[in-house]
Amino acid sequence: MSQPAITCIFEAKNKLGEGCLWDVEGQCLWWLEIAPVSKLHVLDPVTAATRHWSFPAFITCFALAANNRLLLGGEKGLFLFDPATGAMSDFARPEIDRTQNRGNDGAADAAGRFWFGTMQQNIALDGSDLDITQNSGALYRVGLDGVSKLMFDNVGVSNGPCWSPDNKIFYFSDSRAQIIWAFDFDLATGDISNKRVFNDTKAHGYPDGATMDAQGYLWSARWDGSCVLRFDPKGHIDRIVEMPVTRPTCVVFGGAELSTLYVTSSAANLPEDVLKKHPLQGGLFCFDPHIKGFAKHKFGLPT
Repeated sequence: MSQPAITCIFEAKNKLGEGCLWDVEGQCLWWLEIAPVSKLHVLDPVTAATRHWSFPAFITCFALAANNRLLLGGEKGLFLFDPATGAMSDFARPEIDRTQNRGNDGAADAAGRFWFGTMQQNIALDGSDLDITQNSGALYRVGLDGVSKLMFDNVGVSNGPCWSPDNKIFYFSDSRAQIIWAFDFDLATGDISNKRVFNDTKAHGYPDGATMDAQGYLWSARWDGSCVLRFDPKGHIDRIVEMPVTRPTCVVFGGAELSTLYVTSSAANLPEDVLKKHPLQGGLFCFDPHIKGFAKHKFGLPT
């Protein structure tokens, strides 16, 4: 299939844009600016109207929740947030014993549970990069009651949690290891088993945010790979979509028919020559993938 036309729908200039999510009811796109100061953005693609909320601590992932709230994951744990009032309350602290870590990517499953991945803190208070020296991250499953369960450990950079259309396979990326893992998934219990390598290509940067399409193919944003990859159910590369930025960070299906793929990106701490060559770095993009996807699951609301 030929290269699709890539449109920059918002020159966000995000230092670290991430976590894009389509709101079916509101017909709008949410995404995050992780790097300090963390911001939660929302865009109406029809009117181009935008709004954002700022947070004192890093916010790194989120899911839509009941009563028009959002579950936010971040540096210190998980919080419930009401955009209408700005009210924010603690929900879960799955990793209070690992002060060197921060939250990273996360997503809700079809039963309404939240899967929250962590990693060693790599962002200084001034926004500069810190070296990642250890695989101190982990993946947690957080229930509707706020109870957290450690699912597996020794993760470098947690990213890309998503599920096959039949909810029988769970996918999870360790960006530091450049591996996308696959697991057998039991929707009723939330258990995972039979961990195996889904794809470990080193030729297209690092796997970042991911999502699934209606054919059960996985789309992966590729940090430092300047592209979005589409993998078939066996883990083989099916398509390479070149992006006008070096660091695509997250992908999600959206639009009225869930037939548009949205992509966030990062401009943080890149050399001037790279920024000059890629002036849209940090922007929000979209393209027509010629396939439909799925709405993201909501926290606390079984699909």
